[in-house]
Amino acid sequence: MAGALERLRVIDLSSHLSGPYCAMLLADQGADVIKVEKPGGDEARGMPPFVHGESAPFMIWNRNKRSVVIDLKTEAGKAQLLALIDKADVLIENFRPGTLDRLGLGWASLRERNPRLIYAAISGFGQTGPYRARGGFDLITQGMSGLMSVCGPKDGPPHRMPIAISDVAAGMHLAVGVLAALEARHHTGCGQLVETSLLEAALSLGVYEAAHVAATGGPPPRLGQAHRGSSPYQVFPTADGWITVGAAQSNFWKRLCDLLAVPELKADARFVANADRVRNNDALVTLLERRFKEKPSAHWLNLLDGAGIPAGPVLEFDQAMADPHVVARGMAVVSEHPAAGSLKTLGIPVKLSDTPGSLRRPAPTLGEHTREVLGSHNHDPAKPAAVMTPTEKAAAAGGK
Repeated sequence: MAGALERLRVIDLSSHLSGPYCAMLLADQGADVIKVEKPGGDEARGMPPFVHGESAPFMIWNRNKRSVVIDLKTEAGKAQLLALIDKADVLIENFRPGTLDRLGLGWASLRERNPRLIYAAISGFGQTGPYRARGGFDLITQGMSGLMSVCGPKDGPPHRMPIAISDVAAGMHLAVGVLAALEARHHTGCGQLVETSLLEAALSLGVYEAAHVAATGGPPPRLGQAHRGSSPYQVFPTADGWITVGAAQSNFWKRLCDLLAVPELKADARFVANADRVRNNDALVTLLERRFKEKPSAHWLNLLDGAGIPAGPVLEFDQAMADPHVVARGMAVVSEHPAAGSLKTLGIPVKLSDTPGSLRRPAPTLGEHTREVLGSHNHDPAKPAAVMTPTEKAAAAGGK
C-alpha cells in the first residue's frame, strides 16, 4: 500500500540526529528520501554500538533512505546536487547558519532555481538572533533551555536527560513545519523556508515550567519524581521493584485510598483536592510508599488495573521493546540489513488507516545508491567515480 508521502522527493543534506530524524519521519510515510553524504559519510556512522561494523544508532534513524555520496567541495559535486534539487520538493539541512550560503547552496539561491522547493533547516540556535552563529548540540541546549535545571533529584546538580531530547524534538518540529509548508504550497504554488533550532525545541517542551514562570515570575522548583500539577502522580517503590501510579483525579484518588486500605486519607484536609495534594505531596508520598513497599509490583499492578487506576511497571528498555503490547502495536520490528543482518528496531509511531507508513528498506550503506540516483538524473554513471564507494568502483570496472 502506498504511503501518504509517496510522491514527495526529499534531499537530506543533514547529519548526526536532528535533521536525519526529520527525514526519517517523512521517509516512514512514503517519501523518497535521498541522503546526500560527504566522502567518508555522515559522522553518525561512527557512533557505537556496532553490529557487524555498522552503527546501530545510524541504522535506527536513517531507515527508508537512499544514500548518495557527493563531494560538495568540488564544482562537479555541486552540479550533481543541484540536479537533484531541481527535481526535489524538500531539502533538509542542519549545518551552522551561513555554511550553505557560502557554497552557493543557501535558501536565497535555491529559491530562485526551484521556486517550489521547501528549504527546511535545523541549527543549534536558529537562523536569526544573537546566538545564530554558534554551534549547538543537544547537551548545550538542554542546559540553556532550562530543562537541566528541573531534572534530577531535588537536591542534586543539574541533570542531563540521557535521551537526545533537543535533537529528536527539533526533528519532529521540522517535520510538522515541512508538512505545513507543503499544504501552503498547494495554495500558493511556492515553497518557503522552514526552520527551527535545538534550543527552541527544548524550550517548547517545558509547558508546565513556562506556566510556573507566567504565574509567579520566578523559576520553577525541582521536584524530583513529583508532578507540578498532579498528585499522586509519580514512581513508587514496591517490595521488589518500581511502579508508576497516576491517581490525581478525584475518582482515582478515592479508589486508591480504598485499594491501599487507607480510607482515612480521603477526609484528611491535606489531601482532599488535587491542589491540596500537590501542596502536601511529600507527606502524601511518604504515607503511600509505606503501603506500596509491603507487596511486590505484580500484586499492586493487578489491583490497580482491576480498579481502573492508571499504573504501570518501570521497565528496562529491552523489556519495553519486548512487551507484548509494544510488539502488537508494531513498535518493535525486525529490519534486514545487508551488512548487519537482522536488527530489532523501532517501529512507526503514527498510524494512518488508509496510507500507513512502513519500513520499506533498511538504512543504506555508504553511497549504496550513488549510481542509481545520479544515473536517474541524466548523469554519466562513470563521471562521479571520485565519490564512488569501493563496491561501485568495482562494479563499474566489471569486478565483483
